Parts: sequence; C-alpha cells; structure tokens
Amino acid sequence: MILNNIPPNLIDWHNTPTEKSNGAKGFASSKIKLFGDIKIRQVQYSADYLADHWCVKGHIIHILEGELILDYKDGTSHIITANTTYIVGDDGIPHMAKSINGALVLVID
Repeated sequence: MILNNIPPNLIDWHNTPTEKSNGAKGFASSKIKLFGDIKIRQVQYSADYLADHWCVKGHIIHILEGELILDYKDGTSHIITANTTYIVGDDGIPHMAKSINGALVLVID
C-alpha cells in the first residue's frame, strides 16, 4: 500500500452514505471512502451473516464491535474479536467472512 498524494482528511462516518449488500445469509451495510487506490470501509455485518463468495483480495480488518469469523477454503478459520486487527495479503488463501451476532468493522484495502 502506497499512500501518495493524499492530503489530511477527516472521515465523518455519520454523514457517509450507506450501501447495503446481501450475503448468502444476512447482509452487510457499508460506508465507503476512496483515496486513490485505497478503499476504507466501515462495515456493519448483520447477525447470521455469511458472505456469498470466496475472496482473495488483501485487507486490513479492525473489529470495532462484535466478532467476525474468517473461514478459509483450506478448512481453517480465524475468529477476530473487538479491538483486534487482522491482516491478509493479496492472492492468499481464499477467505469468506461470517458473523454470528453481528460486527462493526473497519476495512482498508
């Protein structure tokens, strides 16, 4: 990640439009800000959320509230809890997010 030509910014998530997307189960409500090639998202995952696809994109994921589970195509998984940051690189093991009780997450990719 290269953070070139990005002036100081303040993101007011309260005034950022929300985009809702359905998963295989549940939904995710995302607020998105773009800075060149950098995407910063605040995502609210519903209870019983399950993504509808495997992802190979790299992310920095910080859990603000709740808990997110990342399942990997190889059968392993990570449970990411509040105030924990998780990093996965591009073209790594395909992963899929799910949340049992919901989660508020900051994602940078």
